[in-house]
Amino acid sequence: MPHLPLMPALDSRRRQIELGCVVLILAVGIFLRLPHSLFSSPDGPLRFLEQVHPKPKMEGLGVDEGLYRGYVIDLSRIGVLSYPDIVDHYISIQQKLSGSILPPVRFLYIFTAYLWHLCFGTEALGALRGVASLFSILVLILSGIFAWRLKGTICGLGVMSLMSCAPTQLHMSQHALVDGFFTFWTLLCVWLLWENLQKPGRAKWLVPYTLGLSLMVLTKENAFFVFVAIVAIIVTNRWLHFGTVNRELLICTVVGPFLGVVVLVFLAGGLDVLLTTYRLSVSKNYNVTYAILTGDGPWYRYLVDLLLVSPLILLLAVGSVFRLDLTKKPEAYLTVFVAASYLIMCNIKYGMNLRYTNMWDMPLRLLAFSQIVALISFTKHKTWLLAAAIAVIAALELRQYYILFVQFPIYEPVTHLLMRALRILKYPGEQ
Repeated sequence: MPHLPLMPALDSRRRQIELGCVVLILAVGIFLRLPHSLFSSPDGPLRFLEQVHPKPKMEGLGVDEGLYRGYVIDLSRIGVLSYPDIVDHYISIQQKLSGSILPPVRFLYIFTAYLWHLCFGTEALGALRGVASLFSILVLILSGIFAWRLKGTICGLGVMSLMSCAPTQLHMSQHALVDGFFTFWTLLCVWLLWENLQKPGRAKWLVPYTLGLSLMVLTKENAFFVFVAIVAIIVTNRWLHFGTVNRELLICTVVGPFLGVVVLVFLAGGLDVLLTTYRLSVSKNYNVTYAILTGDGPWYRYLVDLLLVSPLILLLAVGSVFRLDLTKKPEAYLTVFVAASYLIMCNIKYGMNLRYTNMWDMPLRLLAFSQIVALISFTKHKTWLLAAAIAVIAALELRQYYILFVQFPIYEPVTHLLMRALRILKYPGEQ
């Protein structure tokens, strides 16, 4: 009897430790994701942290960043109701060009930056980078929540720790690029699909799932890859038994993307205009010299790039895949998502880029975490070994970010630049 009152105290102590870990992980992850301009501004409140915060070597304006900035400026000038004029202007310019430029139908990122501009008075490029930074932070938080819902508190903490220092996540937070923003909506949809499979027919999961699919479609055309992966999960559920697929879930899976397409049609000014926009963007991408030189390769191109950026994460994740069985449903679920989207993405001619794999960062880190747990399962002091292993890998991931993006001016993380930054490939005159 005297020992019984100690149990609530132990639970309370454990919760305090877990909460402290969450605060520490978020503090590190958020700090690394804040725009460096916040620390370098002469009158900025955080100027004293400028020397500590990693400053990206690439400070110039990228081509895509310039286009997004132009779209935000146009939207601020003419308003949302005149958005079809922006699309018409894009078509008139794109028809004259030999190569492709990104289309304004990546509406949600542009519109969110426009709202940021209205709320904070930030100029267009600063608003775009602010949105990228904010949603990279939201991806970090969502990754922890998703992993917690999949495999419990310890997994949530472990995955969030690994995500806090993920090189490509940090890179996306520092530039006005859509891929990190798109990752948030992708991860949200994949998580909500899991929740709907576990608790079928509940409006509190079906409604946000439908809305998330719509917003993902409004963000980027890569939503097609995610949709195919979601369909693959639903189909393979017949054999892998992730949960229950019912009529309501199937309807929402179709209605969500359909609503997104309907909104895009109105924003473009008609279905024919929208189709023309995508046709011009895709067809003329085959004429872009840079895409021809850097966006091609064999099916394992993404594996090579991921190995260069996050070698330990990829190797551990692959090891976890080889250990899959029917009892490891969360790992199998995320593996199907990555594999199905990979199958399509590796077959896009002149369209392979490591930025597009940003949405795989959380699944790969959960698989890596599972493999770490398996490797230390036969040892004593498992908790301390697990914490040490996660800390070491996170530190190595942060070191990779410094090498690739702080010491070397990488904007587009293509293979030959990654190899140069890692000194695998050298040009004449380099030591």
